[in-house]
Amino acid sequence: MTDPATRPADDWWRSAVVYQVYPRSFADANGDGTGDVNGIRARLPYLADLGIDAIWISPWYPSPLLDGGYDVSDYRDINPEFGTLADADALIAEAHALGLRILIDLVPNHCSWEHPWFKAALAAGKGSPERDLFWFRDGKEGGLPPTNWPAAFGGGAWQQIDDGQWYLHLFDISQPDWNWDNPAVIEEFDAILRFWFDRGIDGFRIDVADSMAKDPALPDVPLHNGEPTREKYVGNPFYDQPGVHTIHQRWRAIADEYADTPQGPRVFVAEAWLSPAERLAQYVRSNELHSAFNFDVLQCAWDAKELRQVIDHTTENLWAVGAPATWVLSNHDTIRHRTRYGRDQRDALEGAGVVPTDLELGRRRARAAALLELALPGGAYVYQGDELALPEVEDLPEDVLDDPTWERSGHTVRGRDGCRVPIPWSGSEPPFGFGPGTDQPWLPQPADWSALTAETQANDPGSHLNLYKAALRIRRSHPALGEGRLTWDDETPAGVLSFTRDSFRCLVNLSDAPIPLPPHQQILLSSEPLTGNHLPVDATAWLQL
Repeated sequence: MTDPATRPADDWWRSAVVYQVYPRSFADANGDGTGDVNGIRARLPYLADLGIDAIWISPWYPSPLLDGGYDVSDYRDINPEFGTLADADALIAEAHALGLRILIDLVPNHCSWEHPWFKAALAAGKGSPERDLFWFRDGKEGGLPPTNWPAAFGGGAWQQIDDGQWYLHLFDISQPDWNWDNPAVIEEFDAILRFWFDRGIDGFRIDVADSMAKDPALPDVPLHNGEPTREKYVGNPFYDQPGVHTIHQRWRAIADEYADTPQGPRVFVAEAWLSPAERLAQYVRSNELHSAFNFDVLQCAWDAKELRQVIDHTTENLWAVGAPATWVLSNHDTIRHRTRYGRDQRDALEGAGVVPTDLELGRRRARAAALLELALPGGAYVYQGDELALPEVEDLPEDVLDDPTWERSGHTVRGRDGCRVPIPWSGSEPPFGFGPGTDQPWLPQPADWSALTAETQANDPGSHLNLYKAALRIRRSHPALGEGRLTWDDETPAGVLSFTRDSFRCLVNLSDAPIPLPPHQQILLSSEPLTGNHLPVDATAWLQL
């Protein structure tokens, strides 16, 4: 197996550990309560010391922020609340100097209703070329929308305007969908890719990469319990349509144009919530996107049998097309995994506050899951605050909730704000070093987070932060922990996962009793202190064979 330290630079993405930064909530340099680009710059040494390979920055573009920045009004600039293009250029250069790559978000399915092209479409009227850049349609008889398609954030996916036509928005009303059948849209995004590649970014995370193409016949979706289904079934008219692959192939060709530059080829990672893995594998064929988030593990119960099935299914299908697997436990759209693992996992992805949570149990399992994730072959993603064991904040006051799901659901679903609360860096009370001169970040932090700050954990050898640092150091230096394959050790007790990768072994105890560790094997790292030579329940150990 190739030593990760000597692997060709062009292949860095195949086993990279990527840290997701949600800009509003990472670090605030100017004290206005909102995170910004210069805040990220100030924390680059922290990220380099953590041991990651790359940073993925969620949307930093100009935006009304009606969907946390995923409503883009200008794809070629920086939101003034976050900084300037000059700040972004400095960030890219400083990250590269520290050996860190930079990925940014691309939001190609939709833009903001503040985008100049959509404003022009509203003004131009029916049948105009401007409207053909989006999905404007007449409704059905009786004042009904063109289809029964549901919007991801609640309600229907069509909004009627003053002249009677409707426009499509698969997400919030403020996010009109682009018409990817229009050549002008295709060419515009070609230019956007090159704009950022030429500024030095190393790649893009593609938001809802399975959604751009739509069935032009606009068929209705089936009903489920009397409501339009939200299932991404095969043949869904607005998800996983064959046309998305033509778009991705075009983008891959653009990224490959940069292969001979000193920086090397640019890369893409797809966000596509698709199961089973056979469907996801179609997005990472050799002439399409480089990698795709694997959300099956994120949605899997804390159960040895189910986890093994997901790991096997993912790796087999992605390896079949020559692509690496990627592993993710949390992100800006999901309940933080410390909280998920502290409740019945089958209910864990339900709305905040639905089921009781044992945060101590969640902490133990989060530590064990981190070592499992980082031991698996392929790439791994760490959401900001994962390394600090941050829980979901489930008691935010209703008057601060910002996620469009809250409004679109008629104040019945709280949305994703609980995983977006700003990071605690230092100190004993809010804002915990988030920014100078501010009493309150844009979302309030719990008053009891002092034990979770990066400063506190840095000084505790047994902290969650130091577990991540140790794991990432071993992952980077161990010759077995690259992209290669794993072999399951089948002679293990029920409820235990055990696999080897050359001279490395990972053991995860998901059973209900401590298990003895194999004799004569060096312990590299353990998520919990050992009792004698036994691995506790809900713990992971790394061993040297």
